[in-house]
Amino acid sequence: MKSCSRLVDLGRRQFLRGGGAAAVATVAIGATGVPAMAAAPLARVAYPTNRLANVKDLKLNEPLDITYPDDSSPGVLIKLGSSAESGVGPDGDIVAFSTLCPHKGFSLHFVADDKTLDCPGHYSRFDCEKGGFQIWGQATQNLPQFQLRVDDKGDIYAEGVDELIYGRLSNVLTA
Repeated sequence: MKSCSRLVDLGRRQFLRGGGAAAVATVAIGATGVPAMAAAPLARVAYPTNRLANVKDLKLNEPLDITYPDDSSPGVLIKLGSSAESGVGPDGDIVAFSTLCPHKGFSLHFVADDKTLDCPGHYSRFDCEKGGFQIWGQATQNLPQFQLRVDDKGDIYAEGVDELIYGRLSNVLTA
């Protein structure tokens, strides 16, 4: 069967972000069809750009402990060895995540055999190759993934977070 060349492959997060924007627009317009004056647009928190490491510092399937966006937010930087969702670097396999379980804040540990971050508290498991997607357990959201960039010298920078970090009041502010 021939597929349509105009289809767009949307990831789950991109789809949900679009749905959120539509919901905000619907609420702002209201039942009368007139835009509400009090509705404020949502804006992402401007996280700092922090250098985390260099590509040469990473070893395959050995997590490197990091903190981002500040010292009270532990995380890991991992070279998975296979292309991953939102992965960066020459092979698209470098990812970084918060290591605070989004359920109760337990410290997660990396399991190289299946490339997951696992919680010892209530057994939630998160797939590192699938952008921190929750595959098991009590958590009600996916694992926060740090948005990364690699420069021409191989330095790896974190520039944002895609989910709510445990213990933070919000990753979204009203303008």
